[in-house]
Formats: sequence, structure tokens, C-alpha cells
Amino acid sequence: MLGWIDNNLVSMVDGVAYGLLLFTLAVGLSLVFGMMDVLNLAHGTLYLVGAYAAYALSDGGWGGFFLALVVGLLLGVLGGGVLAAATAPLSTRGHLDQAVLTLGIAFIAAEIMTMIFGGEVLPTQPPDALAGSASIAGHSYPTYRLVFILVAALLALVVHLVFEKTALGALVRATVADRDMVRAMGFDTRRILFGVFAFGAALAAVGGVLGAPIIAPGPGVDENVLVLSLVVVVIGGLGSVRGALIGALAIGEVQTLGVALVPDYAPFLLFGAMLVVLAVRPQGFRTQGAHA
Repeated sequence: MLGWIDNNLVSMVDGVAYGLLLFTLAVGLSLVFGMMDVLNLAHGTLYLVGAYAAYALSDGGWGGFFLALVVGLLLGVLGGGVLAAATAPLSTRGHLDQAVLTLGIAFIAAEIMTMIFGGEVLPTQPPDALAGSASIAGHSYPTYRLVFILVAALLALVVHLVFEKTALGALVRATVADRDMVRAMGFDTRRILFGVFAFGAALAAVGGVLGAPIIAPGPGVDENVLVLSLVVVVIGGLGSVRGALIGALAIGEVQTLGVALVPDYAPFLLFGAMLVVLAVRPQGFRTQGAHA
């Protein structure tokens, strides 16, 4: 057993990094769908926006990297605002109309980015200070991915604490449960729901900046990360931060170990894992009755 772990240690750590990247994407999608009841199929495009910002602005130094983070954050908030405003009139018309609208926005945005950046995948380098390798139990592993694991884990903790332990998180959950009561208390529920959408979109765009050295920007990347995010949302449970984290880490490990051990069957393992989870826990990893 120890020998197997040693032989696959790099793939397992890669699974953690990949899973945490999926979490930064999927948690926003889960919150928007679970709390606002909006199916946003343009979520993968927000990742692509952030990833292209990282490619365009990163110059090997910390200045360009942090500039990309700021630009990605602002574009994410802007994109979230546009999507929230666009889907608001469809709130009573069901998920199909929302899906068609947001998918159309995603196609338009992806085509614009392809016209600007071209049709090739664009490898994006991390800051030079993090471009080397570190040793993990005698195995060489990229320094940037280790730092990414720490940053993404901290981000997951912050998101969990905000929605689970703060008055703001309680207000958001209350808005989902009973909007009329929250309005009667004097709060503007439209602003609250808009804020959730902008927050989820900003997380996806920032995830694109941080994840660009791991999943490089290019045509079709938005569709791939959207599908993976939807799988995480399904097995994690709608509106659950904790469930999204567990689901993302599980999918990350299934993907990386599957590619390393049985590459021919790796695509099937992903959906096989989803079927197993849903057969055992139809509500996913979300605690029944909880949103965070």
C-alpha cells in the first residue's frame, strides 16, 4: 500500500490541486443555481476570461500577476452583473430559458475571445519566483501548484466561513428561504441576489487567473470546465460550499489518478463516480437541509 502511494504520490497531489481549482469554479455555479435558482451555462466563460487576462498581463513578475488578478476580479464582477441583469426577467420562466440565454452569451463571448487571442491553446507561465520545482517525499513537483493548493484552500475556508458563520451568509440563506420576510425586514433582496451572482462570477474569473498555468486558456476550455463544474455541483449538492469542496476534491482525484492508471477509461470513470455518489446519496455530499 505504501509503495502504491509512493508511486502515485505526484498524481494524488495533482488531484488535490485540480480539485481545488474545480472548487473555485463550481462553488460559484452551485451558489448561483442553488440560492438564486439560475442555471448559468456561461460560467465556464468566466474562467476563460480570467485565464486570458493572466496570459495577456502576466510578465513573469509579481506586478503583472497581481494586475491580472485585479483585472480578472473586475471582469468577473462585471460579467456577473451582466448575467444577473440578463437572467432577471426570466426568473419565472424556468431553467430552459435561462440555459438558452446564458449559453448564447457564452458562445458570443467565446467567439470574441477567439478573434482576439486566436484559435490555439496559450500556455501561461506562473511568476518566475514560482516557476521551479519543490521536493515532496523525494518526488519533484511544481512549486506554483503547491502554492496554488495553499491559496485555494485558504479561499475555500474563507468562502465557507462567509456563508456559514457570518451575518451576511445568514442573510443570503434567509433570502433564499423566504424573500418576502427579508423584504419585510427592510432589505433589498434584489441587491442580495445580485451580490451572490457577482461573487460567484468573480470567483470563477479569479480561478481562471490562478488556474491558467494549470489549465491554459484556449477555445473549448470554457466548455470543458463548465462540464466538470456541473458534475461537481451535481455530486456536491446545490448551494452547498462544503459539498462543492468534497465533490471537487473527489473529481480531481478520479481525473488525475484515472489518467495516470487507466488512461483509456479515464473519461468513463468521471461519470461512473457521479453515478455511484448519486446512487448512494441522491442529495450529493450536501447535508440535508443545509445550504453551506
